[in-house]
Amino acid sequence: MTRRGLAAKAAGAALAAVLLAACAGAGAPADRTGGKAPEPARGGAGGLPPVVDHVPTRDRVVFLTYDDGAERDPRFPALVRDRRLPVTLFLTDTVAGPAYGHFARLRAVGASLQNHTLDHPALRGLPHLGQRAEICGQQRKLNARFGVRPRLFRPPYGRYDTATLRAAADCGITAVVLWRAAPDPSGALAFTHGEPRLRPGDIIAVDPDRPKGTALTGRTEKVLEEIERRGLRVGRLEDYL
Repeated sequence: MTRRGLAAKAAGAALAAVLLAACAGAGAPADRTGGKAPEPARGGAGGLPPVVDHVPTRDRVVFLTYDDGAERDPRFPALVRDRRLPVTLFLTDTVAGPAYGHFARLRAVGASLQNHTLDHPALRGLPHLGQRAEICGQQRKLNARFGVRPRLFRPPYGRYDTATLRAAADCGITAVVLWRAAPDPSGALAFTHGEPRLRPGDIIAVDPDRPKGTALTGRTEKVLEEIERRGLRVGRLEDYL
């Protein structure tokens, strides 16, 4: 096989790892609405929240996001604190609930807590009222536990439909957040679409539930090295959406 062929094969394998990840935050974007994978909308229509994986900005920032499971690496809070990382955590009550004390500590060192449903179902295709119960129910849980009402929502597995957007709007959500980049088990970034390099405004989903490969803190550190190599920094997503 030629050198170009080997490079293409390696790139394809890296992307496949992202698309097949089991974590809610690293689900397959190609499967989120069924059939072809459209690029996320840049703005809402008809009163619906926009779906974003990239934020248009001239600032040289990217955004680090995590789903349930970030509490399983005991080194992670220290990294967030020491590097002053404005990370965004999307929480499911039935997954993160037993560790809400840990997430309170992460919030105390700068993490933002956002919505990832009550029970982590694949929402696409469910009735509107069922989706609304999942999203609004978690709004109430996070408000009761932390005194916050999230504005941002990530659908489990990255899968959603128009009913999801209507339900999210009903619950006070102002943006549905996907991702354009995610690290593989070693921490190397793979991209869901577009040019395979970080750009200002990109949203990165770091899967906390990799049973194999580098631990969460190590993968985050490798992502930070790539961010810095590109002359970028980590921004607070809530300041841009």
